[in-house]
Amino acid sequence: MAQIDWYLRANLKPRHLQMLVALDDFRNVGGVAAHLNVTQPAISKSLAELEKGLGLKLFERTPRGVHPTVYGESLIRHARRMLIELAQARDELRGLMAGTTGSVCVGTLSAAALTLMPQSLALMKKRSPNTTVIVREGTVESLLPELWSGKIDLIVGRMPDDHSLHVHGKKILSNAAVTLMARKHHPLSARRRLKWSDLKAYPWVIPPAGTLLREPLERAFEQYGIPMPGNRIETLSVQIIQGYLQLTDAVAFLAGDVSKHFARLGLIAALPLELPNVLRPVGMIWQKQRPRSPSVQLMMQCLEETAQPK
Repeated sequence: MAQIDWYLRANLKPRHLQMLVALDDFRNVGGVAAHLNVTQPAISKSLAELEKGLGLKLFERTPRGVHPTVYGESLIRHARRMLIELAQARDELRGLMAGTTGSVCVGTLSAAALTLMPQSLALMKKRSPNTTVIVREGTVESLLPELWSGKIDLIVGRMPDDHSLHVHGKKILSNAAVTLMARKHHPLSARRRLKWSDLKAYPWVIPPAGTLLREPLERAFEQYGIPMPGNRIETLSVQIIQGYLQLTDAVAFLAGDVSKHFARLGLIAALPLELPNVLRPVGMIWQKQRPRSPSVQLMMQCLEETAQPK
């Protein structure tokens, strides 16, 4: 234990971190040497010194390349995170030298991408014009690993189940109801009131299997005696949903703020059937163990203010 502690504190260098990550990416000493612009013997010597200093075997050598041991996987995971934080420190210092005030990287799910994020970004830039905001859109499955690794600072969108967030901080921003949407002049649009049974004959747009939105919608179908629609498409893209609804007699549930946005534009219209509890609330997720920079804190504040009922 003392050997590991001493070596990490006194001898671990950024070049070691770069080598570890490159070895994991390439799994080949020759590829790593070319990537880092050094010789293969230099890579082999540096890895041997690192393993000797730690007293641990980090990689298994085989004729087909190198493969990390359990110790190697652990150190590689932390190496990636440290390199990201060093790059963020570099960018922040460069930004300060150039007169900017920092940066924040936000991962957004489709539920937040249309209205909440644009409005929050406008407020953020109004308060801090020189703060760089990087926005990546994706699913919770693709964004959570990036949050854990430090590639993004914050995720905004539908909240996953609580059991998947035990190592993250979280805050609910809104609990907007959902609205059944269809094209203008849809056969059902003249009805003053709809029952679930009225929807059986129509195509649907539903979330893909395995996504946050699919399970609660399936429960609603079961509760109201509606079989899973055979005539359906599956997507999370609100742009595809609204475009498809305009061209067909399909119906789809959209979050309240999204449905109001498209209704104001006259693209699609609401049908008289609402289900306030079909979808999970919209919120933000961050990693509790990582300190939040002033830029991240300001972004979170802007999201909270934007989500407040007007």
